[in-house]
Amino acid sequence: MLRHGAGRKDRHGSDDKPVSSNKPHRREESRQTRAPAGPPWLPDMFVVPPIEGKTRFHDLRLPDPIMHAIADLDFKYCTPIQAGILPHLLDGKDAAGRAQTGTGKTAAFLVEIFTHFICHPLEGRRRNGTPRALILSPTRELALQIGRDAVDLAKYCPFRILTVYGGTEYEKQRSILREQVVDVVVATPGRLLDFQRTRVLDLRHVEILVIDEADRMLDMGFIPDVSSIIRSTPPKENRQTMLFSATLSESVMKLASKWQKDPVKIDIEPEQVAVDTVNQIVYLVTSDEKFAMTINILTREKPERALVFGNRRDETEHLMKELRRFGVKCALLSGAVPQNVRTRTLDDFRSGKTPVLVATGVASRGLHIEGVTHVINFNIPEDPEDYVHRIGRTGRAGEAGTSITFACEDESFRLPSIEEYIGRTLKCTYPDESLLILPEPKEGPRSTTAVRREAIRHLPGGRPRRGGYGGHGSRGRGSRSGSHERRRHA
Repeated sequence: MLRHGAGRKDRHGSDDKPVSSNKPHRREESRQTRAPAGPPWLPDMFVVPPIEGKTRFHDLRLPDPIMHAIADLDFKYCTPIQAGILPHLLDGKDAAGRAQTGTGKTAAFLVEIFTHFICHPLEGRRRNGTPRALILSPTRELALQIGRDAVDLAKYCPFRILTVYGGTEYEKQRSILREQVVDVVVATPGRLLDFQRTRVLDLRHVEILVIDEADRMLDMGFIPDVSSIIRSTPPKENRQTMLFSATLSESVMKLASKWQKDPVKIDIEPEQVAVDTVNQIVYLVTSDEKFAMTINILTREKPERALVFGNRRDETEHLMKELRRFGVKCALLSGAVPQNVRTRTLDDFRSGKTPVLVATGVASRGLHIEGVTHVINFNIPEDPEDYVHRIGRTGRAGEAGTSITFACEDESFRLPSIEEYIGRTLKCTYPDESLLILPEPKEGPRSTTAVRREAIRHLPGGRPRRGGYGGHGSRGRGSRSGSHERRRHA
């Protein structure tokens, strides 16, 4: 277990200063954390026994306000990415880490940010809109999640955290930057650039820079924007830079060498580890049978929280509407949904108010949602890595989860590449006949003409098919595609 020597004392030089006991000032995007009044808290109050081979947060000798928040969150032992990267970060080094959502990387870089702030307090009044730390995220959902985690970990620290993202609340976010001193900005690149252009945000005093999900930044075409943002921060020699990615590919490491100074490389096994806690079921079905399967699985198993993934926005929207017509309480999450609705939808899903979320790939990365018991791949993802990200939404933190994938005649050819990626064979099975019988819709049938028009509009190439959404067509097992008999490998 790592122990820090005299150098650690310097980093903790002034953590005995009393923390303000003012009540928290909270706004939707900007939150300033303050320690509540009460008797002093000491790390000895949070008892975590040593275990060989595991690193406790106690062993890192973190400042008391951070340890207090860690105790509230019941974080006892570091995850592999935390144990591997935190000692280097706490020594002020740059780092490039391979780690995915759910592995604890967010807590790792937030702990370093707040430790740095406590150990290096700034004297005097700072200008508004000049953050000390900047965290870049490729998606609004991930930015909001990081912002929430930051508020939790800075619960007993006097730091203001602002989450900046597009799609909504432009004037409110802008006014906060103009009128308040902000310590941490969590941002998506587009909105951040907007605020830079209007000169309400000044990044010349950033001390710590975090680039999260760098591989996705590449995939989404954000690198020119990110490069522009980074050029407006101090030179890499004068800031600490952390880069996290699901893969440390050659392209990602080129970015690391460009933006970092002698980074420590921490390589943690990918999320296939989490797959071990997921019961993966692949059903061989026809395209016409997938909707009945989905309805019956959701109504019979009554999952506490379930994610149903599709590949296209229009298809997921239609699927959500049809599920509602059959009495399934569900909501839609896709890039076409306005940001304020997406935020409310995720809050309802987390709270259990909405038990089923129909989503495109926007929800497969960057979201840490507790208690997801089922993931249904209504469509098999085109990218094998997306399969791992999707099913990784369940089976988290050691809990058991179930993933169900429908392999139909149009998509089953994608399974071999997924098997190669995860390093295992997916056992395929035919469903029980009872799962293929479509129940009566709760809202009553629509006209045959309307149903057929809607179904054809959402099928590739507009080809009419028997069965499918809304109960039109066969109620029993349809004809099997020959591709299933050949087990997709022909």
